[in-house]
Amino acid sequence: MEVLKSCEQWLASGHRCELITVVKTWGSSPRPEGAMLAMCDDGRVVGSVSGGCIEDDLIHRVRTQGLTRVVPEIVTYGITADEAHRFGLPCGGTIQLVIEPLSASSQINELLQRLASHELVARRLDLRSGEVTLGPAHAGMGLQVSSTTFTTIHGPRWRLLIIGAGQLSRFLAQIAVGMDYHVTVCDPREEYRTDWQVDGVELVHGMPDDVVIEMHIDARTAVLALTHDPKLDDLALMEALKSDAFYVGAIGSRANNAKRRERLKLFDLDDAQLSKLHGPVGIYIGSKTPPEIAVSILAEMTAAKNGVALPAEVRVAHAKEARKAEREDSSCTRS
Repeated sequence: MEVLKSCEQWLASGHRCELITVVKTWGSSPRPEGAMLAMCDDGRVVGSVSGGCIEDDLIHRVRTQGLTRVVPEIVTYGITADEAHRFGLPCGGTIQLVIEPLSASSQINELLQRLASHELVARRLDLRSGEVTLGPAHAGMGLQVSSTTFTTIHGPRWRLLIIGAGQLSRFLAQIAVGMDYHVTVCDPREEYRTDWQVDGVELVHGMPDDVVIEMHIDARTAVLALTHDPKLDDLALMEALKSDAFYVGAIGSRANNAKRRERLKLFDLDDAQLSKLHGPVGIYIGSKTPPEIAVSILAEMTAAKNGVALPAEVRVAHAKEARKAEREDSSCTRS
């Protein structure tokens, strides 16, 4: 989003710019397929496509030759061992890029408007003419390239709904915004909303269950209940656990988590739905302060987003039970 918005601003200001996208990698690569970099004719750069060395080469070419492309071009780095060493690629690594000169007809404005409406969009670039068409995409579609067409899939952004506008929510929201989540904070309590202010975060004051329903929670959305108030957290959870949310978590101790699960059974949630609940939320890193707890929660959420199964040893409940057992064993040994 940052890359696309920068392109939009540069074009509106009369600058020339290019959009560079990672098409394919072989071997190890510091950036995945679909990663983007934007370069402006005045030397500004946003985004990245490598660990920095390829960016340096691209910037050098712009400074010495200017932006001269009129049609897209596919460029490959790292085919030879010498190039791999020169551009800082791992041994045998190769990265292929599409470099696209942008103009008013590149439809960056319309793409951003569609993304703001949470549409899933396929952007098709004709590699011969530079013509761009936008159309609907479906879940499961990925980046595609042929000799004539380059297709990228955009949006909707990953979303995060946080129940509660407390101190922990503030740190979570700030970090999540930096991770490019669209963050919404819900708190019907006026006393908590009065001093809330985090740039780029939407604050709503409806009842949590209503907000979950209105947001049409999908598989690109996470829900976190952080108020410690069952009247609010349970309302959100009973709807979120019925949804396709990729992650649903709630803060609280192991004892409170067990009580919460018993309460949620009264809302006709079945065992499969209850099994989706992450609680106590986060991974065990010995976190004590709100910023550390936020890191713990977002680490677990990121693993769920990326389809990574975490071992039981890093889960809060398991880790604390293990530490408790260790202390008891140690105490018995001293006795």
